[in-house]
Amino acid sequence: MKYANAPVAAPASALFVSAAAAMLSALCHAGPGMRVPCSQYTQPEPQNLPPLMVKSDGSKVASVEDWERTRRPEILDFAVKNIYGERPVERPEGLAFEQSGPDRAFPGIGAVRKSARISFRGPRRPWSFGVTLFLPAAAKKPVPAFVLVSLEAWRTKLDLDLEKPMPFLPVSNIVARGYAVAVYKTEEIADDEYYPFFKDDGTAALQDPDFTNGVYTCWAERRTERSWGAINAWSWGASRVLDWLETLPEVDARHVAVIGHSRGGKMALWTAAFDTRFAMACVNNSGCCGAKLNHAAVPMSETIQVDNDNNPHWFCRAYRQFNGRDMLIPYDQHWIAALVAPRLLYIASGSYDIPAGPWGEFLTARHASEAWELYGLKGLVEDHPYRTTSPFDGGYVGYHLRQGPHALAEYDWERYMDFADRHGWRGGR
Repeated sequence: MKYANAPVAAPASALFVSAAAAMLSALCHAGPGMRVPCSQYTQPEPQNLPPLMVKSDGSKVASVEDWERTRRPEILDFAVKNIYGERPVERPEGLAFEQSGPDRAFPGIGAVRKSARISFRGPRRPWSFGVTLFLPAAAKKPVPAFVLVSLEAWRTKLDLDLEKPMPFLPVSNIVARGYAVAVYKTEEIADDEYYPFFKDDGTAALQDPDFTNGVYTCWAERRTERSWGAINAWSWGASRVLDWLETLPEVDARHVAVIGHSRGGKMALWTAAFDTRFAMACVNNSGCCGAKLNHAAVPMSETIQVDNDNNPHWFCRAYRQFNGRDMLIPYDQHWIAALVAPRLLYIASGSYDIPAGPWGEFLTARHASEAWELYGLKGLVEDHPYRTTSPFDGGYVGYHLRQGPHALAEYDWERYMDFADRHGWRGGR
């Protein structure tokens, strides 16, 4: 077989979803007075949703202790073995943080930039990756922070010298609100670009690579059914960033949120589910295998097989057992979201982001709330109808439907900071 030098067309199933979504999105943007949030056309209820509070032996969760000792570990173990894959280590040998340049002030926006390289080693090789932190220059005490994974798609748009606008990373807005933000790049942890090969019959297919690059190669060469995928590797990177933040006196490490968009949103959800040091997860337009509930037939939204076929490196190979079984799988994403409890969870959608299935993302917020209620806390407080630009932010689970496309926008950032403020992260605005 021959490997191609450039990407080719995606599988037909993915093209159909994308084309259909584009057509419907075009209808939604037909003109003034016709901008209807498409995700509200159909709001199917989930069918045969696997119960959150029933343990594997069939008994019901009776208390917080029951949840923390039995049910939560069950869900976490299931997710590791069947979705995200097994990490070879948590805190690696030789973990070190080295400043990679002098601090730089940005007096025009009241920010200070710090940069570092995080290094470590595995049995097969050493590795390192960079991280950049922007802090409010006028802060007199440790400040809460966000950790953002910068996607491959943002490579040419990420400007750490702040010379051009970055709606997905509005540093001036963030520091003005009294927050810090750290950003690291996916490609320094694990590649998100894999090229197709041509089979013997001449048809093209995406690679299903072994561990030939990325942080994986520190520990293994061969990829097994349960080896970690890129989503988990990026998530592991976020935890190492938090390790660094915990060493900085300028940062309030008790109040650090992980935030991600699209595939980064899938990563953010899993990061907070796995690493309980993160005080909040901001899960932005994450879609299938992120915050979207699979047991609800949300029209034209992505499926597990679409994600596995187009991105075979994202999850462990064992996840493919669920291809074509979205409404039959023995779990759903509300299980993963519930692992964040009793900490803060905020899920956000774009009203024209049809492939992500906004209504399905809302349903996960709704059905995961049972975990917060177990702690005597309010989960998602549904105190008004589901509509655009009208956040649900009265409980420990937040949600909003931004009018617009698949994006991480300044509006999203403002709502995440509002939510953190509401819960006392910096004493309110």
